[in-house]
Amino acid sequence: MATIQNKYQGNLRTEAQHVASGNTIITDAPVDNNGRGEAFSPSDLVCAALGSCMMTIMGIVAERNNIAIEGMEIETTKIMVADPRRIGEVVLTFKMPAIAYTAKEKALLENAARTCPVALSLHPEIKQTVSFIYQN
Repeated sequence: MATIQNKYQGNLRTEAQHVASGNTIITDAPVDNNGRGEAFSPSDLVCAALGSCMMTIMGIVAERNNIAIEGMEIETTKIMVADPRRIGEVVLTFKMPAIAYTAKEKALLENAARTCPVALSLHPEIKQTVSFIYQN
């Protein structure tokens, strides 16, 4: 059974529906690619999926090891390249909560982020620059 149903709505806009829940998201081509730029572009969603996957796997590791990560944020920058037009680099800066994490906890969380399924699924030519800012 399909997990996602996509529809082309015209004018370089699509709608993707999560079949199990019915939730939908809209994508637009970016303005520099003849689109409206009123929603995430498909390549934006790749970057959002990477960050969300990293956070999710970090959450699993955090729950297993009783590590608090609520309030963690990521700032993500997508860098496109040409010939062919594609994502060249994703820069993810994690802003961790003001907690005194041990070296072991930091290593567990950072490894979880870097080994999430989306990170491991992206082509190796897409550079993933990941950094962590600890507030303590």
